[in-house]
Amino acid sequence: MDELELLKKDWVKSDDKFERKSTAQLYPMLLKKSSSIVKTLFYISIAELVFWVAINTIPFLMSDAYRAKHEEMYTSNMFIILSLLSYAIILLFVYLLYRSHKSISVTDNAKKLMQNILKTRKIIKYYVLYNLVLASVSMILAFIYTSSHDPLLAEKIDHFTNKQYIAMIGMFMLVTIVFVAVIWLFYKLLYGILLRRLNRNYKELKKIEV
Repeated sequence: MDELELLKKDWVKSDDKFERKSTAQLYPMLLKKSSSIVKTLFYISIAELVFWVAINTIPFLMSDAYRAKHEEMYTSNMFIILSLLSYAIILLFVYLLYRSHKSISVTDNAKKLMQNILKTRKIIKYYVLYNLVLASVSMILAFIYTSSHDPLLAEKIDHFTNKQYIAMIGMFMLVTIVFVAVIWLFYKLLYGILLRRLNRNYKELKKIEV
């Protein structure tokens, strides 16, 4: 059990002098822990940016045929815009987390720290939501592009019966849902633990304010 947890247990004592002392000691610890959590979130976001850059360089290391097909897909305006938007959002997310860390690290009162914690939670929430929407849209656009630009697949689809077409759409929807669910679980695991810790700090700060 760390120093903060021990202090929080002793904080329930009724002695006013001890309570004032405990409050004075508790805030710097919460500040330090919150700043450390947001810094970790910032480093994770940097790692994610590096990961996606690495993923996008893999096709250039593959066979000429695979690289040509990849370049054909990603030279279309639709995928160029989507890729630029994706990187812009990640960079914005990195910047916002960096600002949150800086704001928290220099905060000198509990109320302001609470506001910064809430702001950080919102940033993470909107970023995860954006990635889930982007994953869904990317899957749909990739399916549309492949089915219309791949001659073999397009020919097969043209000869589908209504039942086969419905089965194909159903299978695609199922794959998309599973894919998005995996991404959601990934972000829940990646950010969930840190956000819960940040939320605990927020609750302790509310006690100080009261």
